[in-house]
Amino acid sequence: KKSPLSSLLPNMIISLVTFIFLVMSIDLGRSLSAQPKYFAGFDLGTSGARISIIESDSEKENGYKEVYSEAVAWDGDYDSAAAWMSAVKKLLKGASRSLGDLQSVKAICVSGTSASCLVANRETREVTRNPRMYNYDIITNGEGSSMSAGKEALKVIQKHAPPKHTARATTGSLAKLLTWAIEAPLDDAEVLCHQSDFISMNLMAESDSLYIKSDWHNCLKLGYDVREKKWPTWLDNCLKDAKISNPISSNGAIPLEIFSPGEPMGTVGETVAGSLGLSKDCVVVGGTTDSNAAFFAAAGTSPAFGTAVTSLGSTLAIKQLSRNYIEDAERGVYSHRFPNFSEPNSESWLVGGASNVGCAILRKLQFSNEELDQLSAEIDPRTDSALCYYPLIKIGERFPVADAKKEPVLDPVPSSRKEYLHGILQAISDIERQGFEELAQLGAPSPSTIWTCGGGSRNSMWNKMRERRIASRFQGSEINVQKAESTEASYGAALLAAATFR
Repeated sequence: KKSPLSSLLPNMIISLVTFIFLVMSIDLGRSLSAQPKYFAGFDLGTSGARISIIESDSEKENGYKEVYSEAVAWDGDYDSAAAWMSAVKKLLKGASRSLGDLQSVKAICVSGTSASCLVANRETREVTRNPRMYNYDIITNGEGSSMSAGKEALKVIQKHAPPKHTARATTGSLAKLLTWAIEAPLDDAEVLCHQSDFISMNLMAESDSLYIKSDWHNCLKLGYDVREKKWPTWLDNCLKDAKISNPISSNGAIPLEIFSPGEPMGTVGETVAGSLGLSKDCVVVGGTTDSNAAFFAAAGTSPAFGTAVTSLGSTLAIKQLSRNYIEDAERGVYSHRFPNFSEPNSESWLVGGASNVGCAILRKLQFSNEELDQLSAEIDPRTDSALCYYPLIKIGERFPVADAKKEPVLDPVPSSRKEYLHGILQAISDIERQGFEELAQLGAPSPSTIWTCGGGSRNSMWNKMRERRIASRFQGSEINVQKAESTEASYGAALLAAATFR
């Protein structure tokens, strides 16, 4: 006869197994939920490359904190495509050593210098025409046959590109592509790649991925119509005039698929994922340019209209978020389409310009860091200087007025270095103010919060002076000038990588 215990034993075993399974499921769920979600951004600059990896942090204003950042110098020349990819691999390996596991990287975004590009074979991904960087001018940098090709390319552009269009620039990617084609005809497999396109292509590389994908920001200077979000007819005619056949097609000489910065383009290739320690589900999103990435770093990916970022480096540059598209290539004013992640079909524009005035003049006038700190502490930002300067370091201005013959005004020189510095800083402040006034006349909003980056941002007295001078011309608008907490373009690229995963 069976005992009561023996009859209960099977049910007890089942209950115990069920209990253990539930505990294990809970622990597994906790473990999975505890795994971090990382987002990586790369910036390819003039001196080297930098990576930023971020994760969610509700206590941060933009919702993310940086968990890893590192920079490496170029292993070779900065215009070497092999050096670009080598730097990306080196940065990922360094991140892996620090964080332990890159399987948690959910998305990657790449920022590159504007109009830096090369030509590659879409079937092999090999570079067929070496990079020409952001500052390569088809007229002044060319020699012999290259200079002749550059002059011919410029004639073709001037024949087809609309007046004042950004693509008319002799340093633009369109100018470089036409010059390459005139120097030696492109074959059917050759396609233009921007710097960030090249890295993204190699990250997504698989045998069946044989075409280039790009983004709104990088393609602006190639002629992309950012308002209609398509390649314009004039560009097709322009490329054909340079003997480039079927330019806008799956086998054409320019990228066919153009994405919003931050928009998913594809996933990391399985072979690449295995070699770099990434998940094959890691998403590669549309890239951007370095200056735009710096805006995202300072202002985030969802700023209010009127938000601006002023860079006070060697030169003064302004970018501002506007509802309206504005453009005036003669003054270097153009609009990048701003990705609106909450309302993808609405229009937002990142407008701006760059002056030749900036902090470089302080070094030319031999102000040391110690002297700048000491004298700035003695200046009252609420008072005006009677001195009136235009502190260029050489002849020529581009924004807020385009005047190739504009001369520096640095006289009279007072006996007091403090008064001299006061006058110089006030002059730069007024040029910034005039820049915002010019943008407003073209259709941009009044500035509101002005995030400041660059060496000049560290001068708190100057920030107060700028705030007062700018506010004096925008009555009724509350102007708030602040030093930006984050300014690295790689951090801005990481925020873009995260933007569609909120």
